[in-house]
Amino acid sequence: MSFQTGLSGLNGASKSLDVIGNNIANANTVGMKYSRTEFSALVASQLGAAGGSTGPGIGVAVGTIAQQFTQGNISITGNNLDVAINGGGFFQITQPDGSTAYTRDGQFKLDATGNLITNGGANIMGYPTDLLGNRTSITPQNMVIPTNAPIPAKATTAITAEFNLDARTKPAIQTSPPTPISTYGTTLTAFDSQGNEVPVNLYFVKRGPDTTVNPAVTVDTWDVFDATTVTAGTTALNTNAATYATHKANVAYNTANPAPADQKPTFAVVGTGAFAAARLATVATGALFQLNYDVNGKLTSPSTTQNLTLTSSNTAIGPFTATLDVSKTTQYGTAFAVSNLTQNGYTAGDLTGITIDETGVITTKYSNGETQARGQLLLADFRNVQGLTQIGGGNWIESYASGQPVLGSPGQGKFGAVRSGSLEDSNVDLTGELVNMMTAQRNYQANAQTIKTQDQIMSTLVNLR
Repeated sequence: MSFQTGLSGLNGASKSLDVIGNNIANANTVGMKYSRTEFSALVASQLGAAGGSTGPGIGVAVGTIAQQFTQGNISITGNNLDVAINGGGFFQITQPDGSTAYTRDGQFKLDATGNLITNGGANIMGYPTDLLGNRTSITPQNMVIPTNAPIPAKATTAITAEFNLDARTKPAIQTSPPTPISTYGTTLTAFDSQGNEVPVNLYFVKRGPDTTVNPAVTVDTWDVFDATTVTAGTTALNTNAATYATHKANVAYNTANPAPADQKPTFAVVGTGAFAAARLATVATGALFQLNYDVNGKLTSPSTTQNLTLTSSNTAIGPFTATLDVSKTTQYGTAFAVSNLTQNGYTAGDLTGITIDETGVITTKYSNGETQARGQLLLADFRNVQGLTQIGGGNWIESYASGQPVLGSPGQGKFGAVRSGSLEDSNVDLTGELVNMMTAQRNYQANAQTIKTQDQIMSTLVNLR
């Protein structure tokens, strides 16, 4: 029996050395999870023994080889397609044979058609998103990055302007000469449907409050002009400024000459009967629309976006319409300043880079400055990760012991965050494994010694005379 006991010890120590050797060999394997050998004692029961007592042990058996899914160190690589998981979860992949597997190895690549794949050619799975990164489905699909063609141009359909108009500004017609229409303005570049640049110029002219003019302006009002209306607006401004100068001079004259017959026209009706003077009035400015502010400097109207007509340099395209949002403009007693000016059009652009954020959203960058989300990596987790079956290549598959996978997004619930430009190192402690190897070697030698000793005893018995 001692021979069998020693032999089981040799087998156990040999198996332990196999596991330790595998751990050491994979000390630099990305996403590798080390294993340990767990032993169980073998005992022979004695039939009919009192009190259920047993005889001496008959050796050892390997209970299991348990995988240890502790977190590995995160190493910076600088490659945006390298992705590490910091926390729980596995990347879900579809292998070349169509089967599903799971991995912690984030060394991703792009194939010739833009599929995101592993070194073994498996497709990385994720969720589809819109261009802003919002998930549009919970059905996993292959992650595909469009690398074969530039994104097409997009015509501008919406413009947003945020700025402050100086509340200390006098109405333009009250200054001499009148405040030029280009004093307060801003410009941006829009795009037509072919990506051709279309300049957009906006001008702002203070009109009130001025209760003396006809018609009276009772609130803080600014006229808004663009390139198509600025010429007419300039003419109207000059005309109204001259009218205001006439009004001002006539008011002074009428004050010095109060006789009704001597009165000259002003913005107000003066005189009575046959001696009533004519009433001056300003002409229409031809503005696109007006901005009105309350006493706190907040915009009161317009309450909706306004339409701008843009004209392409390509006569085949001609005029097209874009909305202008000025809802966040203000009028405070500080200098005129533009804080935000954006539009949603762009010209065609070539792919220049790919990034992956900590929630797994894959974003492509283009030469025209645009960015577009192309999907979101998913993670899978299991009730019993030690029940996963290792199949090589840094991959695992589910088993009855592991349970079915639970899918989700990085950073959501129990799932870890992902980190682009990094990889998770093997969790093998090389120093510890070397110590374990020496211990396993001693165990092997000791079990061999029991066999040797038993052999000497047998030899002694055989040689008895």
